[in-house]
Amino acid sequence: MTPIRAVLFDYGMVLSAPPLPSAWERMASITGLDEASFHAGYWHYRHAYDRGTHSGEEYWRLAAAHASVVLDEAQVLALMAADIDLWGELNRPMIEWVWRLHRAGIRTGILSNMGDAMADGLLKKYAWLQDFYHRTWSYTLKLAKPEAEIYHRAIAGLETAPAQILFIDDKEENIAAAREAGLQTLHYTTHTAFETEMVTRGLGDLLSLRA
Repeated sequence: MTPIRAVLFDYGMVLSAPPLPSAWERMASITGLDEASFHAGYWHYRHAYDRGTHSGEEYWRLAAAHASVVLDEAQVLALMAADIDLWGELNRPMIEWVWRLHRAGIRTGILSNMGDAMADGLLKKYAWLQDFYHRTWSYTLKLAKPEAEIYHRAIAGLETAPAQILFIDDKEENIAAAREAGLQTLHYTTHTAFETEMVTRGLGDLLSLRA
């Protein structure tokens, strides 16, 4: 097996924990919408927001307008803050592994579909995100997974041969596109399953790096 020289992480549901239920409730309350109506707008425009087609403010006004709700400035700011909280809980076992990779000299990167307000908010909340060797935020490139070009940008940023990069993501379509770009890949579901798969594939030494 080709040795791993760098690990490239998705953010949502890999570095982060599942979305915080109280934040979903808070956002729906801010808009005055029921859960179904709120989620319809939230997801309808999300990919375009992540791709940089819309700014955070534009995204939230569009998401609310999907259900004929007009937001004021205070509501937009409150929604952006709640959205950061929604995705701001960390997957602690994975974060601890990231630190071990850093200390061992393994390059780490982030390749995440993420809009401007979300990325800015998370970087303010977690300054250590800057410690990754390279970060590819989709909105800065006007690209988003699973578009092929965004993987090539992340590979270039890591300055590592694609066959020596392990990419970890929770979505099958993103994994498939990464594999086409020449990356080694691992579909993340639970941390227990992740560790089992790493050992099965002969990558247990990476997991057992000392803190």
